[in-house]
Amino acid sequence: MTALDQDAAPRASAVPAPRTGERPASPVALVTGASGDFGRSLALALDALGCRVAVHYRSGEEAAQRTAGELRHDSVVVGGDVADWDDVVRLEQRIAESLGPVDVVVNNSAVRRDSLMAMQSPQEWASVIATNLVGTFHVSRACLPGMLKRRWGRIVNIVSPSGIVATAGQTAYSASKAGVIGMTRTLAAECGRRGVTVNALSPGFMVTQMTSGLPDSVTDGIRQKCPMGRFGTTDEIAQAVGFFLDAGYMTGQVVSVDGGVSIT
Repeated sequence: MTALDQDAAPRASAVPAPRTGERPASPVALVTGASGDFGRSLALALDALGCRVAVHYRSGEEAAQRTAGELRHDSVVVGGDVADWDDVVRLEQRIAESLGPVDVVVNNSAVRRDSLMAMQSPQEWASVIATNLVGTFHVSRACLPGMLKRRWGRIVNIVSPSGIVATAGQTAYSASKAGVIGMTRTLAAECGRRGVTVNALSPGFMVTQMTSGLPDSVTDGIRQKCPMGRFGTTDEIAQAVGFFLDAGYMTGQVVSVDGGVSIT
């Protein structure tokens, strides 16, 4: 378990509380896994939209602090393991004390442990499910009651084409992301009448810490399948998060920002 970061002082300021059912003037947005490359881009995109961002990390505290240092609006850095319910409860409370209740959740924390199922240990397989699927449940569950009470909220789950298309060696990762897609649709059905939308963003291939170890033969094959003939950058894919904030009549959807890979 990683302890919450109690030393990171937020840059707090008074923000008027919105009326029930209205979008806040400066929503509080939690980005999990924001110490990674894509998480950083998501945090910057939300900050540019006027959000006050909670920058979450599990083990990359220094990277999370650097990301927070790039933000213009109030922010706070919080640490914890999304697979641990008690950690998630504490980080949600820390955000509420520092910035206010969470209005926007971007479930971006993920791990990948690729292996053929016949060769993968049960512990490795379970660890992927715990972070990617159970962690998404934990964070959403912790923040959702307040959103429902205020009758406004946005949950954006980061998924993957692997949750839809079979990829040998990724049974754990594929199962976790397919599970998140199912959760997204069902939770959207539960929350729609309360002004809370739940959608999923499926990014195309990005060169990040998570993907940097793939062999050239794999990345070349992915590039050849992409109609745009190139990989997306974390910044240009993260820009899509603004659409989810504005699209109040869209819920339960999986939006692919992948250079057209999903249409081939």
